[in-house]
Amino acid sequence: MSHLSEIMEYNRQFVDEKQYEQYLTGKFPDKKLVIITCMDTRLVELLPKAMNLKNGDVKIIKIAGAIVSHPFGSVMRSILVALYELSADEVIVVGHLDCGMAALNADHMIQEIRNRGVSEEVLSTLDNSGIKLDSWLQGFSNIKEGVTGTVNLIKKHPLLPADVPVHGMIIDPNSGQLEIVVDGYEKISQK
Repeated sequence: MSHLSEIMEYNRQFVDEKQYEQYLTGKFPDKKLVIITCMDTRLVELLPKAMNLKNGDVKIIKIAGAIVSHPFGSVMRSILVALYELSADEVIVVGHLDCGMAALNADHMIQEIRNRGVSEEVLSTLDNSGIKLDSWLQGFSNIKEGVTGTVNLIKKHPLLPADVPVHGMIIDPNSGQLEIVVDGYEKISQK
C-alpha cells in the first residue's frame, strides 16, 4: 500500500469517528505569535510541547533551517499576513542544534540534482538567469548566526511594524531545552 493510500484510509476513519473535534479552533492565534522554525522531523511534536503550545495558539511556518533567505519571498509574506491579517503581534525564530542545514553543501546537492535527472541545460539556464544555485543552496556554519541573521532580516523588513518584537531561540532536538539567542523585547525597548 502506498503512503497516499495509507493516509486516505486513515483519514476516512479519522473523519468518521469525529476525531477532529478535539482540534477545533479558530484561524486567529490565541497567543498572537508567529513562529518560524525548521522542518526537522524531530520538532513536529517536540517544539509545541517544549513551548507549551496547543492547536490554535500560534501560526507555525516550517522551512529548512528556520532561515528566511529572501525579504520578499513567500515566507516573509506569510509572516506579514500573520501580523496584519491574523492578529499575531510577535515573531519567534526557532533554530535547532544538529541542523541539517549546517551541513548542507551546495556542490553536493547540485550533484544530487544532476543524479536525479535534472539536465545540465536546466542548470545552465538557471545560472544564466542570475540564479546562483551554489549560494542559494548553501547552508550555514553556526546556528546562532543563522537564527540571528533571520531575526535581523525580519526585523529590518520595511513592512514590519516597528513595535513587533522578533525573538530568536535555539531548541535542543533531543531534550527540548530552549535557549534565547535574541530577546526581541530588548530590541524594542532600546528604540
